[in-house]
Amino acid sequence: MSQTTKRALEASLKNLLLQKPLEKITISDIADDCGINRMTFYYHFKDIYDLVEWSCVEDATKALEGKKTYETWQQGFLQIFNVVLNNKPFIMNVYHSVNREHVETYLYKLTFNLLIDVIEEKSVGLQVLKEDKEFIANFYKCAFVGLMLEWIKNDMKDDPQHMIDRLDILIHGDITRAMNKFTNL
Repeated sequence: MSQTTKRALEASLKNLLLQKPLEKITISDIADDCGINRMTFYYHFKDIYDLVEWSCVEDATKALEGKKTYETWQQGFLQIFNVVLNNKPFIMNVYHSVNREHVETYLYKLTFNLLIDVIEEKSVGLQVLKEDKEFIANFYKCAFVGLMLEWIKNDMKDDPQHMIDRLDILIHGDITRAMNKFTNL
């Protein structure tokens, strides 16, 4: 029942975001739209931004399922683009609100999780420190998220597949080279 209520609250928030900006939406608005009382909202979430983050994490988990290997990272990243694109009104509204760092935090977490799995896979048999693996993942995370934030800022006009194809050309083999460089330290 808890997941059902959370999904209903998410649907209400997304519905309301089609009508007004995030900073104008109240918990009462969401509860009324959902047909529940405010206390039920607080049973599941501490505030609206907690609901926003939960919604992003849920979408991300589905998007990356089975796409976090060296051979599938491009598909995983494309799935991230597609989830963002499929939730364009939601993402654009949150991005343009005073709390856009929620979108950035979501994208950073999501991209780091994708990359760290790829790095762990590529480091098998290599003696690379955990902190070095995280450094490599953070470096690429910043580049990937930077591209995605520019794409969002430009109203998601560019084709995500084309962007990923270009990114693949640019970094093909670089993660392996980085791992090898850190084994020589």
